[in-house]
Amino acid sequence: MSSIDQSSSFTLGDRTVKRLGYGAMQLAGPGVFGPPKDHDAALAVLREAVARGVNHIDTSDFYGPHVTNLLIREALAPYSDNLTIVTKIGARRGADGSWLPAFSPEALTEAMHDNLRNLGLDVLDVVNLRIMFDAHGPAEGSIEAPITVLAELQRQGLVRHIGLSNVTSAQIEEARRIARIVCVQNQYNLAHRGDDALIDELARDGIAYVPFFPLGGFNPLQSSTLSGVAERLGATPMQVALAWLLRRAPNILLIPGTSSVAHLRENLAASELELPSDVLRELDGVAMAA
Repeated sequence: MSSIDQSSSFTLGDRTVKRLGYGAMQLAGPGVFGPPKDHDAALAVLREAVARGVNHIDTSDFYGPHVTNLLIREALAPYSDNLTIVTKIGARRGADGSWLPAFSPEALTEAMHDNLRNLGLDVLDVVNLRIMFDAHGPAEGSIEAPITVLAELQRQGLVRHIGLSNVTSAQIEEARRIARIVCVQNQYNLAHRGDDALIDELARDGIAYVPFFPLGGFNPLQSSTLSGVAERLGATPMQVALAWLLRRAPNILLIPGTSSVAHLRENLAASELELPSDVLRELDGVAMAA
C-alpha cells in the first residue's frame, strides 16, 4: 500500500508535518455548502488519509458551515498525537451559501469557539486568519485589528500558532510585527505563480507556504504541456502538478482536497513521482503560457 511515510517534512509552528497533507473543504456539499453527498464516504476519505501517513489536515468551521469539522471529529477523534489540524477564521457563510467577511472581535472569538467545539479540542494547533477584503484574491488594507484579536486569543491559550490566508506581502509584514506567523495560505499552482518571490522570502524565514487550489480548484488545471509530461511519466496531470509543487520550494505544504478515496490515493502517490530536470524546465513554462 502506497503511503507518504518517506515524504519530506517541514516545521509548522512547533509541529513537524509531512509536506503532503489533506484539505477537507471538498467533503462538504456542492459549493462547500451543506452536508456531503455521501456521509460514510467522507469519513472513509479522512480515515484513509491518516492511515496512509497524512498528519496535516486543513479545514474551517465555515466549510458547510460546521460540516467538515464535525466529519473530522467523527472520523478521527480521539486524535493521534502527531496529527496537526489547521483551521481558519475571518469569514462566514450567508444563508444562500455566499462567503462573507467576519472580522469583528466578536465574530473572530465566536469562530474560534465554534472550531474548538466542533472539532472537540481544548486548543487549536494553528488558526489562519482569512482576509476577506476581496474574496477572489489578496487586496491591500490593514489587518492590524483582526490580528490583534487573534493574538489575544492565542494569549488566552485557545490557539498555539497563527497563520494568514489570502494576504499580500505588506499584510504579512504588518502581522509579523504583532504576532509570530507560522504559515501563509494563498492561491498558487503550476499556472498561477504570482507568489513566486514571496515563497522564496518565506522559505528564508522558515515560514510554511500552503497553496490553496494546488490543482486549480473549481477550474482544474488544463495544459497540453502538463498532459504531455504526465503521459510520458505514466502519471496523471494532477500528480505531476503536485510533484512540481513539492519540488518548487522546501517550505511548500500541500493540502489537495477530494471526496474520493481513489482520488486521495492518486494525490498521495505524487510524493513518489520523480521529475527530471528537463521536465521541470518544461513545466516552468506553463505559467508563461497561461
